[in-house]
Amino acid sequence: MTVSDGTIRLIYPRRLPPLTNVLFSIVLGTAVGIGCGVVSGLVPGIHANTMAGLLLSLQAFLLAWFDPVFVASAMFSTLVTHTFLDNVPGTFLGIPDADTSLAVLPAHALCLEGHGEEAVRISALGSAAGVALSLPLAAVFILALPALQPAIDWGIGLVILAVAGYLIVVSESPGWALAVFAVSGILGLFSLGYAFLSWPAGGESGVLMPLLSGLFGIAVLLDASHGVMPAQTFTGLDLPPGALRRGSLLGSVAGALVGWLPGLSNATANALLTSVVGYDSNPREYILATSAANTVNAFLGFAAFYAIARTRNGVMAAIGALEEMPPATAILLAGAIAAVGAYLLTILLSRMAWWFSGINITALNYGVIAFVILLSLLLCGPFGGLVLLLATAVGYVPSLVNIRRVYCMGAIMVPVMVYSFGLA
Repeated sequence: MTVSDGTIRLIYPRRLPPLTNVLFSIVLGTAVGIGCGVVSGLVPGIHANTMAGLLLSLQAFLLAWFDPVFVASAMFSTLVTHTFLDNVPGTFLGIPDADTSLAVLPAHALCLEGHGEEAVRISALGSAAGVALSLPLAAVFILALPALQPAIDWGIGLVILAVAGYLIVVSESPGWALAVFAVSGILGLFSLGYAFLSWPAGGESGVLMPLLSGLFGIAVLLDASHGVMPAQTFTGLDLPPGALRRGSLLGSVAGALVGWLPGLSNATANALLTSVVGYDSNPREYILATSAANTVNAFLGFAAFYAIARTRNGVMAAIGALEEMPPATAILLAGAIAAVGAYLLTILLSRMAWWFSGINITALNYGVIAFVILLSLLLCGPFGGLVLLLATAVGYVPSLVNIRRVYCMGAIMVPVMVYSFGLA
């Protein structure tokens, strides 16, 4: 109660919106987010960050009709849906994005063997397992880890360095592995350090599209098999005993690390997982583990945002830019609902694998290469074209010297180490 000019004014606390209104906002926002996630997940070059930025640019219009819970639910649901669907174009077309850089290799290989539907279903199963494990992990992380954050920030570079060193030492040819890792790392530093030269259409991290597409997309397609795509059949999931439990747990641990720690991404999780699950020796478990990591990263990135106010991706940055922060429980509920819808959509899309039966693989590969080149130029301009060309040259080396392509992940791991050690 205040007194001004002899007038008594009563100030009431702001009344919370009715529960039914909140639930309506969550459900409606989730539906919009699933639609946006379908677009970003299925269209190469468009990321969930792009769709979240679009929703943020419409904030004034949307808030005139809806509340912040609707907008935030739509943004987070877009990210969750994207983690389920982004493996679909990688499986059938061989086009990676920032989240499926290494996972696309075994998934597309299975497609070339006639098991594309199985690869997509395994990916969906991994993401679903990631959701189930990430919700309790988010609560633990929010309560326990903020006090340890300063030590974590500094130590992540050592963890990445140890993993990279281990992968190089156990390589078939450590000398070539080190060379590819170092050259790709220099390319990553160059691409990210001069990303301001690219066109703004691709967004802040748009240069990752030509970088990873060259290393793990075009370089693979140029060396891919030719002939006709075999008939796509599905007779069940051929997962080894214990692979579901082991892959889900390993993927969740990797996703939790990159979701909480600064400067890391799903591409880093893919590289970490290769030290324990071989994408060439155990492709199905690797697809499951990387998909779980992809989805866990989304939820733990959200937990990091609410616990220590740090943004791990563009979607969290967009949510943080809203005029009013909605409660975390509402957004987590939206993410859980989106996961159910995205899982069903992914299973539905996997049944369309038969569309690719009998397609000329050579023509398909050349068409995909032309599309990636055009998309890189449209999103990033001439600088994107240069990065794509250099990345393709580096990405082609592993097949020439007979080493695994994982060492091209230096393009992501080296910049992360440089950032962690405070060198840039």
